[in-house]
Amino acid sequence: MKLITFRRNGQEYVGVVSPCLTKVTPISAFWLPYTSMNELIEQGSAEELQALSEGAGMDGPAAMPLSEVEILAPIPVPRQDILCLGINYMDHAVESARYKKEDFNGERPYPVYFSKRVNRCTPNGGEIDGHFAIQERLDYEVELGVILSKDARNVTREDAFRYVFGYTIINDVSSRDLQGRHKQFYFAKSLDTFTCMGPWIVTPEELSCPPMLEIQSRVNGELRQNSSTEKLIFDIPYIIEELSAGMTLKAGTIIATGTPSGVGMGFDPPKWMKAGDVVECLIEGIGTLRNMVGC
Repeated sequence: MKLITFRRNGQEYVGVVSPCLTKVTPISAFWLPYTSMNELIEQGSAEELQALSEGAGMDGPAAMPLSEVEILAPIPVPRQDILCLGINYMDHAVESARYKKEDFNGERPYPVYFSKRVNRCTPNGGEIDGHFAIQERLDYEVELGVILSKDARNVTREDAFRYVFGYTIINDVSSRDLQGRHKQFYFAKSLDTFTCMGPWIVTPEELSCPPMLEIQSRVNGELRQNSSTEKLIFDIPYIIEELSAGMTLKAGTIIATGTPSGVGMGFDPPKWMKAGDVVECLIEGIGTLRNMVGC
């Protein structure tokens, strides 16, 4: 099942997309009272989600053409910062060390965690503000996003996938000069519009478990990143188990699982994004997240 947030006639709705990806039905047509994706995640029951899944293929009177609505990020305003993993693909660890002119011994014994502040997520088709007045080295990072379905505390690896509501695509847009200047990720990755998300949330039954998916990015049609989520150094169960051992992960928590090699800083010379560039992030089984860089 694919769930979206969309706007029509100035009002935001949550909807379920038809299997042919041409129509959307508001969840209110299934007598569900939830007015946002956050509410559906936090309050929706397993029975209600099952009813939505079964109704996704029905072409009822409430269904409307997907082309006639404005698709927003699936979670336009997250309840809290997004949890992110840095250097979670070995080939990206190599290119990152090379860019920073650091030695790398090929070992990643512990994950790198950081958070990303989000004012409002940039949807599929939305514009990325380049913020070129304060930075110059604009980079892209395609990542598998994991959304938790319920509060998670002391979750074991074996139970981790029971806490997954669904998956989406995230472009973790980054300013490499701000990142280097401040010696941390937070500011460089939290500028307005730097979290692109979409086009929808795909629920777990549509994907393999664990999700082993092709993951790619293209800039102006040029293939830049090309890997598989099978190559994550620290997989989804590891992440959920480790983080929930020390803190409660609330329902609706979004985890960005890291990016493979092929980001702009990995080239010699680097390939920074510029105004007018179109970046596409693709994940098998989910779809394509496409955005243009503005001025």
